[in-house]
Amino acid sequence: MTKTKVALVDDDEDLRLVMSTYLETDGYEVLQAGTGSELKALLNKEEPDIILLDLMLAGEDGLALIPQIKQKISAPIIVVSGKTDTTDRVVGLELGADDYITKPFEMRELSARVKANLRRVVKPVQDAQQAERAQQGTVTTQDKINFGEWVLDTARLQIRNKDDEVQDLTKNEFDLLTTFLRSPNRALSREYLYDSLKEEDYNSFDRAIDVQVTRLRKKLDDEPAKPRYIKTIRGIGYMFIAEV
Repeated sequence: MTKTKVALVDDDEDLRLVMSTYLETDGYEVLQAGTGSELKALLNKEEPDIILLDLMLAGEDGLALIPQIKQKISAPIIVVSGKTDTTDRVVGLELGADDYITKPFEMRELSARVKANLRRVVKPVQDAQQAERAQQGTVTTQDKINFGEWVLDTARLQIRNKDDEVQDLTKNEFDLLTTFLRSPNRALSREYLYDSLKEEDYNSFDRAIDVQVTRLRKKLDDEPAKPRYIKTIRGIGYMFIAEV
């Protein structure tokens, strides 16, 4: 399977080493460049899926590189900069950057932003492919999924119990539940679940998951102390324990 390519552009060699090591652990192929010239040479032979761009390159203005990159490839650009001024952020986004993160930052946040920006590119492509397959009559979907005392209606984003009581699900609740249903009796980390929610609030990583789990438990009438559906796994995350 081909790895997702991340182009890392920063003149700080030590920081590049730290970032590339972390991203490679996440499963990405990292392409490095220390200058704008090196980036241009890289783009002549490689097509990265996303670019992490520092603005304060030695002797160069990183902002000026953004429109040049956009003319060549359509990959998302995340500005990774020590410049914290709002003006720099606004100018970078107006020039074509897709996201902006300031130094210093946590690697977990960087990873979340990379995943989020890649999703924005992949999702429209997936939608187009699915629409094409639907026209050809080749799409097969599972509209109803039974688990415990509930039935999930994937078309209506609803769950219905044996007493025919219906609970509507939000998009996040639906994404979370379907993630659980795909992996019953497996301990799922908060990071894994967080990614499934497609959340944009990078500063509330753990809380975003806990809040959504609490809401989903309430709709399932599931007690955390005596769980029938979602069990808390200390130090890891959660496990879906009902039969699917």
